[in-house]
Parts: sequence; structure tokens; C-alpha cells
Amino acid sequence: MSADTPRTARPRHYLMCRPTHFTVDYSINPWMNPDKPTDGERAIAQWEQLHALFLDLGHTVELIEPTPGLPDMVFAANGATVVDGTALIARFRHEERADEAPAYVEWFRARGYRVQRAEFTNEGEGDYLLVGGRLLAGTGFRTDRRAHAEAERVLGCPVVTLELVDPRYYHLDTALSVLTNTEIMYYPAAFSPASLRTLQELHPDAVLASAEDAAVFGLNAVSDGRRVVLPEAAVGLAEQLRARGFETVGLDLTELLKAGGSVKCCTLELRAAAQ
Repeated sequence: MSADTPRTARPRHYLMCRPTHFTVDYSINPWMNPDKPTDGERAIAQWEQLHALFLDLGHTVELIEPTPGLPDMVFAANGATVVDGTALIARFRHEERADEAPAYVEWFRARGYRVQRAEFTNEGEGDYLLVGGRLLAGTGFRTDRRAHAEAERVLGCPVVTLELVDPRYYHLDTALSVLTNTEIMYYPAAFSPASLRTLQELHPDAVLASAEDAAVFGLNAVSDGRRVVLPEAAVGLAEQLRARGFETVGLDLTELLKAGGSVKCCTLELRAAAQ
């Protein structure tokens, strides 16, 4: 598709968590270095820019209360996967994040969602990305491969398993982003040869990210079908997107990147049941 391709934005419904308690005092991915100082005020300011941008773009944003002692709770995408009013709550791999799950159970139950606590380890929309009616499901570092069948059963979506092989891209949403109901962008080197072939078969016209754009978390992006919000340093990726008719909005979330997260990690999509 070209820059002349008409794009339609659809208002979205998101859940976010303010990084009130953000810091890096442990390491559970290659981006985290407890010896490197973090600036909590800067993290909050960057997150507030993202929150305000979503509102300016016409999206609805709800908030979950941050819990003291859970610095990664800002990465709300990991808390659940929500499809047609059903929330499949994450079961975190690392003990440091395990206590986030009960907070999400309580939040979703209080708002009338159908809530299912996961039996197998999965980290929500970190590894589950909905493209049309199909769930692309990551595995290799965080989400147990057995969780994919559970997600298919609970959420009622066919699941395609994708194996991640580069520890820097430990969640699917760090290596792949959904642009529309049929279009994606991804970093080929993050996937096993078999999974790369699967992606090439399913999405032969996908936008392919360079190593440089992947390394600044350019694929940890959020699209509403027309506007794509992504890290401002991913200039090559933004240029490719504009050439295909998307509008791009670059933000600086480098403080949150110290914990291995950016735009998408902060954003959980809430998909209501069909009326």
C-alpha cells in the first residue's frame, strides 16, 4: 500500500498504569540494569505525555491503581489479554511481577468482565497480539507454549505460535506490532526460522524493521488504524509507515526503556463484548 492509501482511525479503549513506583532494582530482561540510575519524575512525565496523547487522539483511557513494590506495573499490556469482554489474566514468569496478577483480577471483576486466571504462564498482550480474528502468540522467553491452547480456548480465537529467539526481544510486542486488522510490522531476526516462514506466509506485505529501529523499541508501538504511536528514535520505521499512508507520532519514553518497555508495553487494549 502507498501513501495514498486511505486509512481509518478507530477509537480505542485502553488501560494504563501510572509509573508512580517506577524504578529498576532487579533484572529480569537484558534491558534492566539495577546499577544504572533511574529518574522516577522523568518516567512519570514521559508516561503522562503518552496518556495525554491517547486522549487527544480520541481514545478512552482507564487507569489501574499502581501498587507499591511493583515497579513494572506501569507495563499494563502484560496484565491480561481482553477479547469480547473476557479477560485472560496473566500468570507472570518471574516472582518479582507475580503480585500484579491479583490487582488485574480485582480491576476486571469490579467492572463486569468475564475473568479467567491463567493456568499456564503467559504475560498478556506482551505475547498475545490480535490481528483481525487471529491471535499471534509469542513464546521462547516468557509465555509457556502450553498457554497458547489455553488462550485459544478461553478467548475463542485461533492462535498462531511464534517463537522468539533473541533475548532482547523477550515479548512478542517488542518484535512485532499490529497496524490494522490485516497488517503488521516486525523484526525478522527476532524469530526462529520456522516462525519467520509463518509470518512471511501470513503477512507477505508486512513492514520489516531494521536492526537499528528494533533496538530502540520501534516495534513496541500502538496503532489505531491510521495513527501509529512509536518511539521517536525509530525514524526509519516511521518513514516506512508514512510511505504506506499511516500518520506517525514519535514519543520519548527512554526512561521506561531502562526497564525494557515503551509505548505498547504501557497500553492494554480493552475489547468489549459485542452488543
